[in-house]
Amino acid sequence: MFNEKEKLIEILTGVNSSKLNYYIELKKRNKEIVKQNNRLEIIYQLVRDINIDMSIEDIIKRVFGKLPLAVPCDFLGLALLREGELCMTAMMPQILYGYPPIPRESVLWQCIESGDAHVYDPVSKDDPFILENPALSDQISSLAVVPLFVRSQVNGVLLVGSGMLSAYSRAELSFIQQLADHLAICIQNARLYEQVSQAKREWEATFNAVAEPIVLIDTNYNILRSNNRFPLDLNPAGDSGDNQNHSKCFQKLWGRTEKCENCPMNEIARTGKPVYERVQSDTGLILDICYYPVYNEKNEIFAIIHHMKDITEQVKMEVQLVQSAKLAAIGEMAAGVAHELNNPMTVIIGTAQLMLRETEEGKAECELLNDIVNCGLRCKKIIQNLLTFSRQDQYPLALTDINEEVERVLSLIQYQINRNNIEITQNLCPDLPRFTANGHQLQQVLINFLLNARDALDTVEREKKIEVQTRLDTGSNGKKQIVVTVKDNGIGIAPENLPKIFNPFYTSKEATRGTGLGLSVSLGIAEAHGGTITVESVPGEGSTFSMVLPVENS
Repeated sequence: MFNEKEKLIEILTGVNSSKLNYYIELKKRNKEIVKQNNRLEIIYQLVRDINIDMSIEDIIKRVFGKLPLAVPCDFLGLALLREGELCMTAMMPQILYGYPPIPRESVLWQCIESGDAHVYDPVSKDDPFILENPALSDQISSLAVVPLFVRSQVNGVLLVGSGMLSAYSRAELSFIQQLADHLAICIQNARLYEQVSQAKREWEATFNAVAEPIVLIDTNYNILRSNNRFPLDLNPAGDSGDNQNHSKCFQKLWGRTEKCENCPMNEIARTGKPVYERVQSDTGLILDICYYPVYNEKNEIFAIIHHMKDITEQVKMEVQLVQSAKLAAIGEMAAGVAHELNNPMTVIIGTAQLMLRETEEGKAECELLNDIVNCGLRCKKIIQNLLTFSRQDQYPLALTDINEEVERVLSLIQYQINRNNIEITQNLCPDLPRFTANGHQLQQVLINFLLNARDALDTVEREKKIEVQTRLDTGSNGKKQIVVTVKDNGIGIAPENLPKIFNPFYTSKEATRGTGLGLSVSLGIAEAHGGTITVESVPGEGSTFSMVLPVENS
């Protein structure tokens, strides 16, 4: 009886009702806490999974895959401001085709203009954006629109749609706003990363597109970056591997085991100014090298830009132009001298011939007069050859007899050779075909050969000999070629100097006897005719220079 009264009192006073309401409220709160924790975990997971190198489409796709666990979500879209227009940039699922600008009459612009989040429930079917995209109206009934802030400025909106009505309460809208804030940061980071990546790609493309070698070297002589355009014969003994990075510049560029003596980088470190130098490698390359200092944010030099330009061909051309100018000046002067000599020589020969006619045959005077006439005629021939050679302003290509060119050259320099007590022998092939060439230029090559042979015999005490030979040969390509050879028994050329003899300005002679241009110019002439020059030499025994010229149509 007492227990029944106690129960009746509890019912009348509402004690059980209070307990029930308390437990219901507690369960509801716990559910909200768990839901909120899940949302925070989702945001954390999304931010952690999104990489800065992901595109905006990839970011939206990743978010859409997990967002339904936190809020109702059948559609997720991102619209960004571009040049004053609000354009759809990414969406999931892909129910819209193309990304046209959103009309300004659409309710989506309210979020842009006010900077506040909005929920449209139900979504108006008359909205211009919905009217333009009927597939969207079939997909969603509720739409939450929240602004995306970048540096306190609204830069776009995040759209979250659901097929259910009343899908988004204030709590869901607050969560979507938090998500939008994190996405705005992720998208901004992705954009900045893309800009930096694009700038890096453009810089690398520009760096690698430069035709000349460019190397970035740190202050410890390590190669940090290069465009891999090193000349193949710059350093035959150096590192030939593909890995250009983190090798020493003196190893990679110059084949040295230690840093170069008088390294320009020392001067840059001392003065902080660019340095320019012209160097010639052991292989004959002539390089213009510029060194530019690179400063860090502390205005300290941390690297050097090493820019090389191969000017070998340019120097050869300049050398040929200089030599041609010299020859033109000498030729003009020689032509004047030849004309001055030609006139008195004509008088001498004519007078001697007149006297010879009036002198009876058999007398002693006849022999003397004949000597005068013959020597005069020989002098006129030498003068004529000198006049022909002096016409350096004319470079016609014509059918040329190489034997005739050899004889002209020998008549010009016979005296210089003979006064050095050098015996010249000729071994000219009589059946050589005529070929198209510039005879004056070929004479120049032969004169260089003969003068070099004369100089090589200066210090030789044995019998001095020079042999000039012409022959018809067959090249490695099976075509006929004419070979003109000048062989001497002089001092020869050291093996280590053979690769250098065609380099401009290289000479083993005294400064007063050579400029180092003769063989360089000669090689240029031979190559201009489609041929080349070969050299064989044994130190102490002599050298053989051969000009190899192709014969056309043979």
